Amino acid sequence: MADDLPETLPQSLSESHALLRQLAQEKADFARRQREAEQAAAHERARAQHAEDEVERLKKALKDFVRRQQGRKSEQLDPDQYALGIDDIEENIARAEEAARNAKAGTGSARRAPRRNQGALPKDLPRYEVVIEPEHDSCPCCGGELHVIDETKTEQLDAEPAKVYVKVIRRPTYGCRSCEGAPVQAEAPASPVDGGLPTCGTVAQVLTAKYADALPLYRQAEMLARQGIDLDRSTLARWVGVAAHHLRPVHAELMRQVMASTKLFADETPAPTLEKGKPTTRQAYLWAYGRDDTPWNGLDPPAVVYRYATGRGQDHPAKHLKDFTGTLQVDGYRAYNAVAARRANGEIVLAHCWAHIRRPIYKLHANGNAPTATEALQWIARLYAIEAEIRRCDPETRRRVRQQKSKPLLDDFHAWLEARLRELSPKSDMAKALKPILTHWQALRVFLDDGRVELDTNSLERQMKPAAVQKKNFLFAGNTGGGHTWAIVLSLTQTCKLNGVDPQAYLADVLEQIVSGRAKTSDLPDLMPWNWAPAKADGQG
Repeated sequence: MADDLPETLPQSLSESHALLRQLAQEKADFARRQREAEQAAAHERARAQHAEDEVERLKKALKDFVRRQQGRKSEQLDPDQYALGIDDIEENIARAEEAARNAKAGTGSARRAPRRNQGALPKDLPRYEVVIEPEHDSCPCCGGELHVIDETKTEQLDAEPAKVYVKVIRRPTYGCRSCEGAPVQAEAPASPVDGGLPTCGTVAQVLTAKYADALPLYRQAEMLARQGIDLDRSTLARWVGVAAHHLRPVHAELMRQVMASTKLFADETPAPTLEKGKPTTRQAYLWAYGRDDTPWNGLDPPAVVYRYATGRGQDHPAKHLKDFTGTLQVDGYRAYNAVAARRANGEIVLAHCWAHIRRPIYKLHANGNAPTATEALQWIARLYAIEAEIRRCDPETRRRVRQQKSKPLLDDFHAWLEARLRELSPKSDMAKALKPILTHWQALRVFLDDGRVELDTNSLERQMKPAAVQKKNFLFAGNTGGGHTWAIVLSLTQTCKLNGVDPQAYLADVLEQIVSGRAKTSDLPDLMPWNWAPAKADGQG
C-alpha cells in the first residue's frame, strides 16, 4: 500500500478532499474491473459447462444408436439406418470436446481429457522420420555447446493420395549377325482389356473401390482427374464388364463349392435395373447364398455367393439350388417353401429365422403399452440366452443342450401362444404378429435337432449390407449385364472379406493368372479366396 501513497501529502483541506475523491474513484474503478473479470470468468465457466454438456448429450445419442443396433433383448435395426448419423455424432463429439478443452484453457482449469481409442499404428507400416532441432545450437544460459542427452519420439499417421504410375513395357527386337533369319522379340504380355491401357492391378482397384467400398465409377473418374488422368466413366465401366467376364469361371466355381455344402443361408434383396431404352427402372433381385460354420467351429471356410435374377419368383431359387441338398435357413419367404416342396424325399429342409418372426412383435412393443408383445419378446430372449451359452461348441453339444433347455422352453412358449391367441381378436395387430409363429412352428424348431443350425439368418443378413449401401450410391444397375457383373464381383469381394483376404490384391493376382493363361480350369479350386496364395511371377501387374 505504501507504493500507492502520493509522494507529497496534501497541504490544505481542499487538497485532502481532492485526494479522497481520487482514491474513491480509483476504488470504484477497481471494483468495476473486478466485477467485469468475475463476469467474464463466469461466462467462460458457463461456456465450458455447455461444451461438456454437449459432449455428454452426443455420447448418450451415440450410445442409443449402438444399443438399437446391438441390443440383445430388442429387435436389432438395420445398421445402414444409423451409419451416417453415427458418423455425424462422432464428428460432433470431437468438435464439442475440442471446444470444452479450449474453454477450460481459458479458465485455467486442467481437467484431464477423456481417454479415447485413437487407433494403433502397425509395426510393419512404412515410416519416415522428421528431426526437429532447436532454433539455436548453443546454451541459452551460458552460450556453451549443446549435445544430445535424450529425445522425445512421437508417431503420427500420415497419408497421401493413391499414387498412379505409367508402366512402360519395352520389348527389344533382336537380329542375328550370322544370318538373315527372322528377328526375335518376346511376346507382348496379355492385358485384361483390349488396347492394353490398364494393368490387372488398375482394374482390380476399380473393382474393389466399386464393389467393396461402394464408390461409384463417376466418383472414381473424378478422383483420377485430380491426378491429371482423364478417363470417362464409360471407359471404367467397360473395364469392369471385361473383368467380370474373365472372373465368371471363378464365380461359377465358388457357386459350385457353396452348393456342395449341406447347410446354407439364403436371402434376397432388390436390385433396381434400368429399363432398356427407358428412363425408368424395373425391380430385379440379388439372391444370396451363404455358408458360415464358425458358430460351431465347422471346418468349411465362410463364403457367400450372389446370383442376379430379373424377378423374385420361385423359379429363380429353384434354379440356383438345383444341386443343393441339406438344410436351408431362410426368413420365411414363401418362394423357398415352394422350392423345398419341389424336391422329393425332403432333400431340402427349411429352418426359419427367429429374428424375422419377432420383428412385428417388436414393433408393437416399441409403440408402448403392449404387455403381451413384451412378454413374447422375453420368451424369445430366453432362447437367445441359451444360444449364447453354447456358441462355439460342437454340434452335438449344441443339440444336447437345446434338447435339455430350449425344447421345454419352446413347449411352454407354444402353450402360452395358444392361450393368448384364444384371448385375442383374430383381426387385432397382436394376433397377426403372434400367429405366424405357430404357422411356421415346425421350421422354427429345426434348430433343436441339428446343432449346426442357427437361431436366425443374421449371418447372411450382414452380407446383404454391402448391397444395400451400394444401392444407395449406385441407385441401379445399368442393365441386366451390369446386374450379373454386380453379383460376380460382389461374391468374390465379400468372400475375401470373410476370409481375411485383401480383395484388391486377390483380384489383381487372379485376373493376371487368368488373362495370362497360367490358370487352367483345374486350377479354379486354388483360386478360391480361402485357398488363394499370390502367384510369384515376373512382370505381374
